[in-house]
Amino acid sequence: MKKVSVFLLALSTVFFVSCETDDKVVDQVLENYTVGAVLRTRAQEGNPYNAFVPESVFTVTVEEQDSEFGDLLASVDLYASFTDNQDDPNDNSKAEILIGTFDASEFSTSSRGLPELTFTTTLAESASLLGVGTDYSGGDVFSYRFVVNLVDGSSWTNVNGNGNVLGGSYFSSPYKYDVVVACIPVGPVPGDYTLDMQDSFGDGWNGASVRVTVDGVPTDYTISAAQGAANSEVFTIPDTATTVTFEYVSGDWDSEVTYQLYAPNGKLAFEDGPSPFIGDFTGSLSICP
Repeated sequence: MKKVSVFLLALSTVFFVSCETDDKVVDQVLENYTVGAVLRTRAQEGNPYNAFVPESVFTVTVEEQDSEFGDLLASVDLYASFTDNQDDPNDNSKAEILIGTFDASEFSTSSRGLPELTFTTTLAESASLLGVGTDYSGGDVFSYRFVVNLVDGSSWTNVNGNGNVLGGSYFSSPYKYDVVVACIPVGPVPGDYTLDMQDSFGDGWNGASVRVTVDGVPTDYTISAAQGAANSEVFTIPDTATTVTFEYVSGDWDSEVTYQLYAPNGKLAFEDGPSPFIGDFTGSLSICP
C-alpha cells in the first residue's frame, strides 16, 4: 500500500512540474506574441510581360486578413523595383521605390467578408515609373512588394512573414510578386539574322535545310557536300515583311545535323540538333528587341 502511495505521490509531482513547465512555455509564447496580418493572393494574371507589347498587363487581387478580420487594416503600401538580368556591362537595375499607398477605405469586400484590393499595371507604366524607359529585355524582372500597415503601427511584408504565411496553401501571402519579361514576337522581327550550321560527319547536310519563308517566298539554307562540316549564312528580314516562318526540312542523315540561329540583336534565338525537330519552329524562337 505504501508503494502505491509513493508512486501516486511521485506521479502527481511529475504531473505538477510538467504542467508548470507547459504553463511557462505558454506564458512565454503569449508574452512574445505579436498580432500580424496576411495579404492573401486571390488571383493573378499577366506574368510574364511581353517585351514586344508595352501594353502587357499584370494584375493581382489580394485579400487582407488579421485577428479582427480586417478591422485592424490601416493602409497598404506598394513598392516596385527592376532587375536588369542582361549579360552586358551596363546594369540598368532600379532600386525599390514607393509607387502607391492604398487606404483601408479603398478596399472592397471579398466573398469572405475581408478587405480586398485589385492592383493592375502595364509594362510601359511600370517601366516609366521606375525610369527604365524601353531599356528592358527577356529575362529582366519587375518586382512589386506590398506592405500591410495596421492601426497599431506595425507593418507586415515578405521580410517578417513565416514560411506558412509566405508560401502556405491557405494563407498564400508572398507580399512580393516578380514579373518576368519574355520575348514573344507577335509578327516578323526585321533585321539581319545569322544561321550557323554544322555536320558532324563532314559530308554536308544530305538534302536537309533550314527554310526561311518571307511573305510566301522560301529560301533554303544548307551545307553542301563541298562545304563539308560547316556553313554560316546571314539573311535579312525586311521592315516590309508581313509574314515570316522558319522550318527544318529533313534530309538523309539528320543525326549529323546541328544549327544555331542568332537574332538581329546578336543573341541566340533558337538552336537544335542533332536530329532536329522536323517542321515549323517559328513559335519556339526567342527574339528580344
